[in-house]
Formats: sequence, structure tokens, C-alpha cells
Amino acid sequence: MEKNYPRLIIAATQSGSGKTTIVSGILAALKNRGLRVQSYKIGPDYIDPGFHEIASGRPSHNLDSWLVGKEKIAEIFFETFKNSDIAIIEGVMGLYDGGKNGVSSTAEIAKILNAPVILIIDAKSMGTSAAAIALGFREFDKDLNFAGVILNKIGSESHEKIIREALEKISVKCYGALKRDENFILPERHLGLVPTAENNFSAAIEKISSAVEKQINLDELIKRSTDRQIDRSAVCQSIRLPIYRSAHYPSKTRIAVAKDSAFNFYYEESLNELKKFGAEIIFFSPLEDKTLPKNIDGLILGGGFPEMFASQLEKNISMREEIKNFSKPIFAECGGYMYLMKSIRNFDGEVFEMCGVIDNCAEMTKKLQTVGYVEATLTKNCIIGAAGDKIHAHEFHFSVEEKNLSEKKIFDCEKIRTGKKYFAGYAEKNIVASYLHIHFSGCPSAAKNFTDFCKISGQWTGYRGFSTNH
Repeated sequence: MEKNYPRLIIAATQSGSGKTTIVSGILAALKNRGLRVQSYKIGPDYIDPGFHEIASGRPSHNLDSWLVGKEKIAEIFFETFKNSDIAIIEGVMGLYDGGKNGVSSTAEIAKILNAPVILIIDAKSMGTSAAAIALGFREFDKDLNFAGVILNKIGSESHEKIIREALEKISVKCYGALKRDENFILPERHLGLVPTAENNFSAAIEKISSAVEKQINLDELIKRSTDRQIDRSAVCQSIRLPIYRSAHYPSKTRIAVAKDSAFNFYYEESLNELKKFGAEIIFFSPLEDKTLPKNIDGLILGGGFPEMFASQLEKNISMREEIKNFSKPIFAECGGYMYLMKSIRNFDGEVFEMCGVIDNCAEMTKKLQTVGYVEATLTKNCIIGAAGDKIHAHEFHFSVEEKNLSEKKIFDCEKIRTGKKYFAGYAEKNIVASYLHIHFSGCPSAAKNFTDFCKISGQWTGYRGFSTNH
């Protein structure tokens, strides 16, 4: 039975076109109208959803067909849409950009959800050519529900008029034109926008929403969001996950998750996957807290920007010592991996002591070391799975490891776009750490294994064989 799930995808011609700024403004403006608006971000981005949450007042969810699979995309959307009036979905990069063969592109997700697409065009320094761009994006894929455009960085009323007249000639609807305003530019650094965990951007988003209310036709956007119904049963294929049982262990396990300005890269649904297997999540701050939470059974150190807070992390000696002596399961990604090492050398060449769990050092470089999707195969049994288990992941970092601890590597990786193969990560007894970012909704067996190991009281005693491939 069909049901209407009002939804719009806000896409762009390329990165840097103003997607996050405009989406945040739309979310806040719709919320100010009294609508219950649910936001989503296509792709592996951790930072943009933080702006969504401030603007909408609700946690944002990632939709990534590589990390979780096409079927799970639909499940996540339908489950998280509950009690909402409209969904606003922010695209990734340009409309047709994604991994190899367009995996997890905005266009792919738009087709999965049968969602109308609004294209943002950065119109600075162009006139009629903006219409030619719109025409090309519309005609490139006729199966896409191309709904129209929003113009960004308009310089004057005459500038807007020129482009609108050109768009009318090719029958492309324009839903609004945002005037150029330097106050609307959100701060960036080496991995993209500065995370909301470090600053309060509420005032800036309110200014943007005020401009959106005046310069974008929200009534027409709302109307267009309902122009295609969606059949949940047709979109969602049956997902038969293994039935996991852990009768020998307590039903609950307490897992401490680092979350502050230095460590905040987490997918909402990834943490929810751990909860499904009995995890109670307790957040703590390696920056501010002097000790780990009491009576915890495991530890997760997510990604973030430890290099930007290295001095403060170094000064928190008691926390570093507790983590170094923690004998229960530890799972760390990217920034958390760096924090587990002996030290971090920042962009200025300054060296700061870290936890010393891993006999290695992380060094920041001026050059992006790697970015993209990865298929990672476990090379040996560990706390998240068995040798041979495959995990879909994403990498994005500027730092390098000082030593090549080849005997400790846990992942046999292959870059999806280039086919490049390499070994990565670190595993020893109770620890798995690497530069890889994974999504537990896409690899529930890893979530199951980790939570089950956390349920075992006492120190690491070896692999127990919980893994079930998915």
C-alpha cells in the first residue's frame, strides 16, 4: 500500500556550492513554521549532520549505499521518518558523483527513494550559462525526478532576472535565489566544515533561515515534496539478518563512547545497531573527564580532530593512563586510532604525548593521504569478527603512521575506485583500531561480536567465535 512520505533531495553541481548552508536554512525555516522536519545526509559525512541537528532540532541520519547497502538505505529512511511531516535530504558532492559506478551518489539514493531532486547552482560569475548547466543535469539521466533549481550567490536583481528568463525557456522551475552574503559562509578546515561540537552555530543558522524564508519559495518546495508517493514494500527488500543469541552472557553491556570536540564522528544508526545487541552507550570526554565512566565493559574511540586538541589531550594524563591500562575490548577509528598511539605530531611539527597503547606515532601532513570507499577483509580473528569477514568502510585522513607495524595489521584493504590493495589497521588481544570508518548497520556481525566480547567479564581471553557473516 502506498503512503506519502514528503521528501526532497537538495543536490548540487559540485562540492562547495552551498548545500549544507542552504539545507540548514531550509530545515530551520520549516521548523520555525511548526513542521516536524527530518534531515538526512547522503554519503559518509559526519560533520554536515551536526548542522542539520541544530537547524531541525532532531538527529540527522546518513544514507550511504556502500556502507550499509541499498536495502538498508530504505529501512533507515522509513524507520527514522516516523512522526515527521517532511524529509530534507542533503546530497553529496555533485548530483551524479559517488564511488565507482556511482555507488552512493545523490542520484542513486534519489532513485531508491523515488525522491524529487532540487539542484543548487552557484551562480556567481555566470548568467545564462546557469540554464545550460541545469539543462545538462536534467537531461543526463531521464530516470531521475529532476524537480528544478535553487540559485545561490546571486549578485543583484538583474543577475537573477537573466538566469530566471533563461530557465523559463527550457522549462526548468526555479524555487528561489539566495543573494550573495559573506555571513552565510560556514568556516572550514582540512576535513571540511568545522564541526558543530566545537562552536555554537545556532545564530548563524537562524540568519540563514531568515534569508531562506524570504528568498526561497518554501510553499512550492513543500508542494513538490509530495508529488510522488512511495511504496515501502516495493522499495524495501526483505532483510534476513542472522538470529543472534548470547544466552551465556548478561543481556546488557556498558560501552563507553568518546564524544566531545576532539571525537565526534559517529553515525546515529551505527550506535543504534550496538544497542540492538544489548549495548548501553555511555558518552564521556577524553578532553574534560579525568577518568573513564565506572563499570564499563568496552570502549569506543571514534574519529574527529585530536590533532586540533592535542595539547589538551596530552595534559589529561589521568585519562590517558586509564585508557592505556584498560584491559577490556577497545574499538577505535581514525582520530581514535591516533589517540591510542604514543604521540601526535601536529601541522606545526609540535609533538604531543597520547595514550601509548599502540607503539606508533601519527604525523599530520599538508597533503590529503587518502579518501574513498574501501572493502576491508579481516586477516585474523579479533573482537569484531573472524578471519575472512568482509567490511565496507570509508577512509579520509591527512595523517600518516611513523612505523609500519606489518605484523599487527588487521585489514586487507582494496580501494573501490582504483583497485589499490594494502594492509591497514592494528589488532592485538582486546584492541582493533584503524583509519577506517565503518557503519555497524552495514556489518551487524561486527556489532554483535564487539558487544558480545564486551559482555565477557574480565580481561581478554581469546577469540570466542561469535561471528556470523552478513
